[in-house]
Amino acid sequence: MNSTYFTRRTIRKYDERDIDDGLLERILTAGTRSSTTGNMQVYSIVITRDPEMKSKLAPAHFNQPMVTEAPVVLTFCADFNRFNKWCRQRDAEPGYDNFLSFMTAAIDALIVAQTVCNAAEEEGLGICYLGTATYNAGQIIDLLELPSGVVPVATVTMGWPAEVPEQPDRLPLDAVVHHETYRDFTPEMINDLYSEKEARKDSLQFIAENGKQTLAQVFTDVRYRKADNEHFSARYLEVIRKQGFAL
Repeated sequence: MNSTYFTRRTIRKYDERDIDDGLLERILTAGTRSSTTGNMQVYSIVITRDPEMKSKLAPAHFNQPMVTEAPVVLTFCADFNRFNKWCRQRDAEPGYDNFLSFMTAAIDALIVAQTVCNAAEEEGLGICYLGTATYNAGQIIDLLELPSGVVPVATVTMGWPAEVPEQPDRLPLDAVVHHETYRDFTPEMINDLYSEKEARKDSLQFIAENGKQTLAQVFTDVRYRKADNEHFSARYLEVIRKQGFAL
């Protein structure tokens, strides 16, 4: 197994070297070999390399610096537009304007996104996922001129690393793997599974900086607040509807 899976890091700082067209094409081609529902490939990838376009795209991602600093920004979209047009041009009436179809396309897009990231890292490139693709999907749709049936689900910045940050922590395997049936968690198991994460120096720093008592409070009260979740949920659901998927 490729060792990059065990040593990978999220890269937010990139050097000024560009990504060769041939290399990028090879990485994207690897992505298109991903698993896909019914072999439909109901996704699209929008490449942003032009500095002016990256500057326009940055506000949709809360002006995170890697959007303008990375040589390549990739927006992965759930896309039934192309497939619907193919169906109609072949005297077949598509029935993909519904929630299940959106989920199908979103899953396809995320699978190809991860495969692209894996291929990029195997070539020595660094990547960073931006969750803001769903927060401000409407802005991205307007800027990238996405038609009906196309919804952004993930954005990835890509470039040659200009840093070697500390590897992010991960929960032990027992926290995420269940055998045969789901095994619910007792309070004792929760304490055990999260003990190492909570004891990390950076976790203790987050707690102190935010004036909280626990790391969980940093997540619920500061980083991912209920009000914010509800606000961006409503916006994203409205975007999905406007793009032609009934919910």
